[in-house]
Parts: sequence; C-alpha cells; structure tokens
Amino acid sequence: MPADKANIVNDFKQQGYVVAMVGDGINDAPALATADVGIAMSTGTDVAMHTAGITLMQGNPALVADALDISRRTYNKIKQNLFWAFIYNLVGIPLAAMGLLNPVIAGAAMAFSSVSVVSNALLLRRWRPVSSLKGAKV
Repeated sequence: MPADKANIVNDFKQQGYVVAMVGDGINDAPALATADVGIAMSTGTDVAMHTAGITLMQGNPALVADALDISRRTYNKIKQNLFWAFIYNLVGIPLAAMGLLNPVIAGAAMAFSSVSVVSNALLLRRWRPVSSLKGAKV
C-alpha cells in the first residue's frame, strides 16, 4: 500500500539513513516524495515522474547507479568550479582595487577564468555509464 511504503521510508530516515526510493506508479508517489532522493522511471506514471527528483529516461532500474554516479560527479565539478572562481576573485579584486592590475590584463584573466570553468565542466562529457561497460572486453 502507498502509505506503507511512505512509512517504511520514514522509518529508515528516522534511523539516520539517507533514503532513495525507486518507483514508477501512482502508489509509489508518497514514498518518492518522502525519500531524500526519489527516482522514477520514464515508463511509469506522470504522477511518479513529477514527484521524483530524478527521472530515468529508460525503464531499467540498473541505471540508478549511473544516475547517482553522474550526479555525484556533477556536484564535484560544481564545487571545483566555485573554488577556482573564488580564488580568482580573492586574488583579482584586491589587486584591481589597489590599481595594481591593468584593466586589459584583468579582462583577459576574467576571460581565462570563464574558459577554464567551462572547460572543466565539459570534462563531464567524457563520462560513460558503468552499465554500458559491463559487456565491454578489457
């Protein structure tokens, strides 16, 4: 029953676990909403997909690990990019405020900062799902 699924998710959360729920039907929606991470299948109902934070584009539950992996990698890239942008501003703004930084050099450094952040983010394009590597021969 839908209420039972939501109660089970709540029980795990109260025990201190981080809970992910995977579902595809209307009866899964309350548990998907209650979980820390709700994962729906695109082959499921609209209610499940709208309730969940993640919707897998295929109805294959084996893709859950891939979705979590790319999410983790994306979050790490965001942290890296924020770190480098912070360092750039930490160094550049005081130098510019003191008049020690030529505006042309500051503009070039800002462009380089933007290019480096975008380039770092584009490294995610090299990511390949683990599920696609299972059949590969080494």
